[in-house]
Amino acid sequence: MIGFIGGGNMAEAIVKGMLQSSRYKKEDIVVSEPRDERRKYLKETFQIKTTSDNRQVVKEAPIIVLAVKPQNMDEVLREISVEIDDTKTIVSIAAGISLSYLKEKLKTSKLIRVMPNTPALVQEGMSVISLYSCLPMELVAPVRDIFMSIGKVIHLPEEKMDAVTALSGSGPAFIAYFLECLINAGEKLGLTYENSSELTIQTLIGTSRLLEEGISLQKIREMVTSPGGTTAAGLLTFQKMNFQNIITEALQSAFNRSKELGRR
Repeated sequence: MIGFIGGGNMAEAIVKGMLQSSRYKKEDIVVSEPRDERRKYLKETFQIKTTSDNRQVVKEAPIIVLAVKPQNMDEVLREISVEIDDTKTIVSIAAGISLSYLKEKLKTSKLIRVMPNTPALVQEGMSVISLYSCLPMELVAPVRDIFMSIGKVIHLPEEKMDAVTALSGSGPAFIAYFLECLINAGEKLGLTYENSSELTIQTLIGTSRLLEEGISLQKIREMVTSPGGTTAAGLLTFQKMNFQNIITEALQSAFNRSKELGRR
């Protein structure tokens, strides 16, 4: 049994991925969620067990995924701590919540921190796993399998997690914002919003496919850029405006905020 505390978008994405794989059945999943409408939606959509009682989830499931917002974590941990012992494996997907913080609140060392990202909604997520201590593979493998059902998984030490949060956690929003800017710029050049959107999004999809075929970012850029051509002129503007510095500063801000959340 896999238990989820919190039934928001990321929990839904994970549940969807699990059920679409051949490894899990609907009877293997229970979700606690305080909102009545959300519980009803999850139950009707996935035919899984739902409840408003967080403690019930902890009692029933040996693996508990904490899918709550960082600002709500302290309250949730106080509520469930009496039910936690060393038979439970606790998995947190909350940004900025450290493993040492979880250890301080809970009576178990079976603690795993995971940073998934929004493309998990279409089973193309990128999840990074960090362990509190050296856990046996029979404990880690089931957790890895859960997140493999929504995309790719890598293992990194927790000290890298703030950087992961900034890059792959926040990255989809940064990429979406860049695409919004491209669409708006296309409109200013005389295209309709619909035409500019279609051109931008298909260009992203096509470029992603080139990357999937093993063509490097540098090679793609070289393939498109002719000396003295239109692409070269555009790239020169990026360089003059120090586009790299803008990206670096944006990630640094996200990195700093992740650390601030952890200190709470």
